Amino acid sequence: MELIIGCCGWPVGRQRYFAQMAAVELQETFYDPPSPERAQRLRQEAPQGFVFTMKVWQLVTHPPSSPTYRRLKRTLSPELLEGAGYFRPTSAVRMAWEETLKVARALKPLAIVFQCPASFQPTSENRAHLRQFFQEIEREGMILAWEPRGNWPAEDVLSLCRDLELVHCVDPFQGQSVWGQAVYWRLHGRGNYRYRYTNEELLQLASWGQQALAQGKNPVIVMFNNTNMWEDALRFLRLWA
Repeated sequence: MELIIGCCGWPVGRQRYFAQMAAVELQETFYDPPSPERAQRLRQEAPQGFVFTMKVWQLVTHPPSSPTYRRLKRTLSPELLEGAGYFRPTSAVRMAWEETLKVARALKPLAIVFQCPASFQPTSENRAHLRQFFQEIEREGMILAWEPRGNWPAEDVLSLCRDLELVHCVDPFQGQSVWGQAVYWRLHGRGNYRYRYTNEELLQLASWGQQALAQGKNPVIVMFNNTNMWEDALRFLRLWA
């Protein structure tokens, strides 16, 4: 059984990061996936046993109206972009998953995170597209973690994650994971990203981690995604050790 601690992105230089942390959630794969060659170099650069996770390309989850598309570097046709987002059965979403999978084959991540915008609401159409997408894609042994951000009822999340073999990804200070053999926690700060977790909160997080491991959850992945992520992750790592 294992608890894996890291940050969402590189808050410090990679060599310093590799020396002090054993896992990272790659963010650039969300905005505009790197080449498989770059992903392979990252894997080779990392120490033996280092754990990567990564976010799926935003064209799978987010519509082109999302402000995150400002960081899309490549030029895509308006016709292709029109079909992007919300797991829809379109050429844009299929292409985006194929590009994500190319990077994953080189990087060999433990998990892929599907973070959805709050605009992805629990409509019958969105449920159907979600089901179709995850029933059709290749998984290649990776953990697939779904982080819904709309007003999804817990029973909907549970049934979808159970039926589609997904891990319900949450911020544990905002809600409980309702399904998954593994646990994937993303800590976004309490109230806003400009947040520093207190020692008492990190102790609470450690207690939740111990409980999850005792329940047979494996692995338990903890990724900090607040502006103070580096310092908080290091403090939590020391506390856990």
